[in-house]
Amino acid sequence: MSRKSAVVIGAGIAGASVAYFLGKAGVHVTVIDAAQHTASHVPSALINPVRGQSGQVDGGALEGMHLTWALIRELQAQGYDIPHGQTGVLRPVPDDKTRAKFERNLPSELKHEWVTPAAPLRGDWAHALWLPEAGWVDGQALCRALLAASGAEIVQGQAKSWSAQSVKVLHATSHMPHAAYSADAVYFCGGSVGSSWAGEKRTHRMGSMLLLDRAVSDIPLSFGAYLSPDARADGLGGVLGGTFEAPAPTWQAPKMPLASLNWLLQKGEALADLRGVGVVGRWTGSRLSGLQAGRDESGVWRLSGLSSKGFLLGPLLAERLVASGQW
Repeated sequence: MSRKSAVVIGAGIAGASVAYFLGKAGVHVTVIDAAQHTASHVPSALINPVRGQSGQVDGGALEGMHLTWALIRELQAQGYDIPHGQTGVLRPVPDDKTRAKFERNLPSELKHEWVTPAAPLRGDWAHALWLPEAGWVDGQALCRALLAASGAEIVQGQAKSWSAQSVKVLHATSHMPHAAYSADAVYFCGGSVGSSWAGEKRTHRMGSMLLLDRAVSDIPLSFGAYLSPDARADGLGGVLGGTFEAPAPTWQAPKMPLASLNWLLQKGEALADLRGVGVVGRWTGSRLSGLQAGRDESGVWRLSGLSSKGFLLGPLLAERLVASGQW
């Protein structure tokens, strides 16, 4: 029996996860990576099952969180370096009403505890939810490890058109500007920019991070925006991040208006005392909303639109998608 083959469009957390599980299933994988504006390359992504300012918990969030941590351990055992911290996440809430919203949404099987707010949180929070199994991960490092462990052939270029069994690619090199790749299956895992290139009508939201010269807290703090450790080549630093720009119908080049900077700083200062913390850089990316997970009418498999839940749900949905393909 000949070996099955697949082409995966996109190398963010969705595409890298699909490639990884396809590779584990013995499929020969080709990944088309434009290597542009990858929101999954966020310096510090939260793996946090309790979302938003009302404490929503998605179906599959707990299973997804556990799978992501298991994948990180599996990849590290193979020698891949993935900076992360399963340190827990502290989610302060401003009042009794907000706490009641959270409590209505918390599943009984989720490990959690309500604690008295304390340093490094500022003193004007009413309550704080402690999630001991949550944490953070370097998004780019995890994507890179998944791709390497998949054994996939990486083709740098922009997917221009595709069907259930072929993809036409515009290459960055001039000596071979176009090429067609055929396979038994095609997976579209494009993010915000890839979806816009495809002419799709989707919802895009820009978010930014300020890279800090030190971590404000050893554990992530999250409400509205979030403060988290991260790991860079020069040692442990920190980030202040959030998704706050108005939704847009198309992808836009990364930018951070002054009003957004002020908003982000105000949210960060509401969480913790930022005096003495230096800003050493900025990261901005555009996330795609509107989850697509399954096979479309053309026969193309899709996993995109994970929004800010890519590292929480992406690997889980990828594993399910590959299994449903009956490889």
